[in-house]
Amino acid sequence: MMYRLIGGSEARRIGPALVGCLLACAIASGAVGQEGASTEVVAEGGAQAVASAEVATSALGYALDNAFLFLAAVLVFFMQAGFAMVESGFNAQKNAVNVLFKNSMDICVGVLLYFFLGFGIMYGANYSGVTEPSPYFQFGGIGIDGYSDGTFSPEVAWLFQAVFAATAATIVSGAVAGRMKVAGYLVYSAVLTGLVYPISGYWKWGGGFLNEIGFQDFAGSAVVHAVGGFAGLAGAIILGPRIGRFVNGKSVPMPGHNLPLAALGVFILWFGWYGFNPGSALGFQSTDGMNTTMHCAVTTTLAAGAGGLVATLVSWILFRKPDLSMGLNGILGGLVGITACCDVMSHVQSVAIGGVAGVIVVAGILLLDKLQIDDPVGAFPVHGLCGIWGCLAIGILPNAYLADGTTTFLTQLIGTATICGWAFVTMAGLFAGLKALGILRVTPDEELTGLDISEHGMHAYPADVTAKAG
Repeated sequence: MMYRLIGGSEARRIGPALVGCLLACAIASGAVGQEGASTEVVAEGGAQAVASAEVATSALGYALDNAFLFLAAVLVFFMQAGFAMVESGFNAQKNAVNVLFKNSMDICVGVLLYFFLGFGIMYGANYSGVTEPSPYFQFGGIGIDGYSDGTFSPEVAWLFQAVFAATAATIVSGAVAGRMKVAGYLVYSAVLTGLVYPISGYWKWGGGFLNEIGFQDFAGSAVVHAVGGFAGLAGAIILGPRIGRFVNGKSVPMPGHNLPLAALGVFILWFGWYGFNPGSALGFQSTDGMNTTMHCAVTTTLAAGAGGLVATLVSWILFRKPDLSMGLNGILGGLVGITACCDVMSHVQSVAIGGVAGVIVVAGILLLDKLQIDDPVGAFPVHGLCGIWGCLAIGILPNAYLADGTTTFLTQLIGTATICGWAFVTMAGLFAGLKALGILRVTPDEELTGLDISEHGMHAYPADVTAKAG
């Protein structure tokens, strides 16, 4: 006798019905043993059993959706460790504590501000009592009471979005490393996570005007990464370069103190991106939802690999030796580039997107050197320029959004320029205000000594200090 295995979709159709039939049979057999039992009672019992099975299936789907989104949120949270390692590794040893401090405060300040203010702005249209949300700004309320999207628990929905907000803030830390005061940085972090990021996020993901015109950004090439990248660019310009970074118009390299740490950070970021992109499918119990999730995982992987390889090859051609830092940033550039379109690009297209991102990263870093803008970790080329590329690629390469007329290249250009311009202008104004108040940049003596001592009174590697003293 031959048996055929039941596929996933068939199992979902047959499962509840089979459970209902078995329960109905059990009820019927019990009823037969009772004197005077009627067929109506049996039928009613069978219907109740089927209804109970359907409720159980619905509850299982709800649990699966929420559990998977929670896992994705944890992966994105772990990206904070990756950012901390990348930024400290690419910077001088004397500033390692300062970099780690800023990264830790980004998540602490970020989750609190996003809970009390940011989430209510970004998803204000989903709060009870809001009947006609504005296309430009909406505040649903403080905290998450009253929020509902009909699919996820309010708590897990907030958690997933909160770690995205913290990611946008952390990007800037690397661009302003080595010369910014802690007090000024904390002000910046609070404003970005509490106001600037949620407002532009509302325009797209909260149902605002960019969403209404058809602008597409699946997981945040512009909404998250370009916001952080352009905020970092504004900070780097207003702060000015580190002492000794540019001498007589020439760029003077200032290598990071721990490339192994930076490389480990990049791999952690790549790992966390599997929560960032696949998690943004926001639906995991259906066949289509899980297929989208897995497709995003594959396109993300291919783009990262292509970005790292192409950036390495380009640096090899330009500098005659393969540059590790360029390759690592190329990986991140590929990840940023595919973030906007990982759901609709084919496997081959994702390789192309990652490869172009690798070129953009190298070209962007060289451009900043020419302009004498000091970005110690390459935050703007990776997150700003590659964030732009990811969104514009949707308007260039064939995909479902173009095919059905959901968006156009002009729409993608308008949406991307709006979000990038918003982040740059608002943050440039904030950094200029902090500079005017005298709480932006440390003194030259403090910078030369290192922010670990001047701002925190401690060393990242006290054993080295003891050895020198001996």
